Amino acid sequence: MTKITLTQPDDWHVHVRNGAMLKTVIAHTARQFGRAIIMPNLKPPVTTVKQALSYRKEILNALPADSTFQPLMTLYLTNQTSVAEVKQVAESAFVHAFKLYPAGATTHSEAGISTLVTVYPILEAMEKYNIPLLIHGEVTDEVCDIFDREAIFLEKILTGLIQQFPALQIVLEHITTKEAVQFVESAAKNIAATITPQHLLYNRNALLVGGIRPHHYCLPILKRESHRLALVKAATSGNPKFFLGTDSAPHLSHLKETACGCAGCYTAHAALELYAEAFEKAGALDKLEGFASFYGADFYQLPRNTKTITLEKQDWLVPDHYGENDISVTPLKANEMLAWKVSAF
Repeated sequence: MTKITLTQPDDWHVHVRNGAMLKTVIAHTARQFGRAIIMPNLKPPVTTVKQALSYRKEILNALPADSTFQPLMTLYLTNQTSVAEVKQVAESAFVHAFKLYPAGATTHSEAGISTLVTVYPILEAMEKYNIPLLIHGEVTDEVCDIFDREAIFLEKILTGLIQQFPALQIVLEHITTKEAVQFVESAAKNIAATITPQHLLYNRNALLVGGIRPHHYCLPILKRESHRLALVKAATSGNPKFFLGTDSAPHLSHLKETACGCAGCYTAHAALELYAEAFEKAGALDKLEGFASFYGADFYQLPRNTKTITLEKQDWLVPDHYGENDISVTPLKANEMLAWKVSAF
């Protein structure tokens, strides 16, 4: 196959930051996707509908003039979140979910939740109003091996959470393990998961063999090859519980390439091309449209897009960076060739 045309996809998990960084990266996401779930972990975090609407306006103002891209906003769940705020989300046409960060789990997660029971009244209200909870599924116990954090979260936290709130819509974000795949497959239909391109393409050797590769460092961290294969199998299975979420996370290059580098892979520059590479390697390009264009919209109870997008087999060299002046972002596969390229919209 040398050409594939898809219903325009959506990105159900992306970081676009704000300020100058937003203006640098937003066109990459808007070029390929009709909509995207926007992460709220700014500094300070987006915790109210009022703040989310202001952030949405900033995103819209940063888009190219002819763009029809729609940002789907989320709120950062904190110990101060109120039931009244949940009700405002339910009444908003622009805010679609809450994001749960365990405190200390990833970038800008300091305001996250340390003990879930403290937000049970909020989760009860979310269940009542059918508002999805998007979860960064890792424990943050210092004695826990970083490669085990996701599996332990499933066993010790998520299982109990689902028992307590069986009708709550949950997306387990950027899953990385075969345990997460099995968990989502066996759970009720209100439990789904997103999968990133880097976790489909790479295992932990890509991070550590031949030297530390800071632009392959993300959280949850890349895992063993057996886990990568389980993710590929899930993504290409046609199971509507699994759908596209890039977790594209731009950081200034010098903050990645330092003694204590930031977590996050920047993939928005070539998101569809990266997924096409992974699906082609699995012999499953025919499954890409469902994963990228249908299943996420269906889960969020939003209409599927009607436009199309075409990818062609065409080698191209990924630039070594994007941005100018004080903004320099190193993309995944910088200075490497990609075999697919978006050619038409």
